[in-house]
Amino acid sequence: MADLAEPVTGILLVGGASRRFGSPKALAELEGEPLAVRIHRTLEEAFEHVIAVGKAVDALPLPFPVEDDESELRASLVGLVAGLRLAPTDLAVVVPTDLPFVTAAYLRGLAAAADDAAAAHPESGPLPGAYRKAALPVLERRLAAGHLALRAAAAELGARVVPGDPQLLRNVNAPADLP
Repeated sequence: MADLAEPVTGILLVGGASRRFGSPKALAELEGEPLAVRIHRTLEEAFEHVIAVGKAVDALPLPFPVEDDESELRASLVGLVAGLRLAPTDLAVVVPTDLPFVTAAYLRGLAAAADDAAAAHPESGPLPGAYRKAALPVLERRLAAGHLALRAAAAELGARVVPGDPQLLRNVNAPADLP
């Protein structure tokens, strides 16, 4: 495991709409474990601090607290902004609940790649991603303007692109995507 030069917060996003999935992805099970619990555990393996961000109204029955993102919008950008505001560290690695195959080692590598950058993410897109609090002004401005595309926000931040194994980074969009 790579040594990190600074403390990092792992942020789990559990507030998605799950339109294609048909039920909350956070509660879908892989190998007998809810996806959110699996990723939360991976974040705990990788980082000292871990928080989950979502919608209080969802009242998901998870074994850890979920911080309310305080927005009616369901967009990754909303969770990212809320998570960065809540993070006790300058650097955070953000993972959505639909990436159950990502490893602690890869997430730590993302954090290390953001050592001198506002953000870092894999070629496949802006999540999972490492984001610094210095990115908040750009992210908050985009959110306030209704520009919710996280990919565009990462591009504006000049995010560093980090190679990654597509098998570790595959997401779950439908129940059939689960092994």
